[in-house]
Amino acid sequence: MEQTIQKKLPVGDDSWVTADVYGDPDAPGLVILPGAMSDAHAWRHVATAIGAWPSVTVVNRRGRTPSGPLTGSYSLRAEVEDLGVVLDEFSGTRALFGWSYGGLIALLAADARPLPQVIAYEPVIRPFGRHALPDLKAAHQAADWDATVEIVNRRIAGLGAAHVEALRADRRAWAALRRLSRPAHAELAALNAAPPPHALARRAARVDLIIGRHNHGTAPYGTSFDDVRQLIPRAEVHTLPGQGHMAHLQGPAELGRLLDRLVTTR
Repeated sequence: MEQTIQKKLPVGDDSWVTADVYGDPDAPGLVILPGAMSDAHAWRHVATAIGAWPSVTVVNRRGRTPSGPLTGSYSLRAEVEDLGVVLDEFSGTRALFGWSYGGLIALLAADARPLPQVIAYEPVIRPFGRHALPDLKAAHQAADWDATVEIVNRRIAGLGAAHVEALRADRRAWAALRRLSRPAHAELAALNAAPPPHALARRAARVDLIIGRHNHGTAPYGTSFDDVRQLIPRAEVHTLPGQGHMAHLQGPAELGRLLDRLVTTR
């Protein structure tokens, strides 16, 4: 499936989001919402691997080019409202898929409006990453994006020094991470400032939660996943073999096939 159009949608606070559409933009389909340290471009291989929907729309959330700025009043609620604008524009959406922080936003959206199906891959919820907020704030205030990338990868994701140095050695990849890290402090602060929900996705007809096999039962993603799962006892849980949190980069075809199976087995 090839990308056909890109739409620019105004949202609150004089900002905007863009959406990359693959397939027929007028047909019912799937909306994908990436999380932190990611953008729509990073999800293109997943979008093109999906075949069960006639259209796939990948949202580029505010704070990453070519979408607009976060703005001073940015919050988790603003993210949910932005997603509502996208869903109003693509009113034929049959399923909503969110990854990580995007997974939480998707589940909150399905608590605010009826949706046929919501799918979340390793959604995170407070107190995820809260211990790293002071260091992230200092790095953000200094515009030290190298430090921000290191904090996200080492102090939050729990990756080793060798992994971070391998990323740094790839100049193109490191430059992309630096760019994507700029909203990281505001996003993590918004996640932890929001009131803890008592339930999620109550207005979704079907809820599917996905976890990578490598993260099952382990911090930080597996434990945050378990926290989310307790809030949605009716959700069906699926495991993606051979993958961790970055399945969209390391196994896009496998993730695409799993998403296809989730719609074909309804």
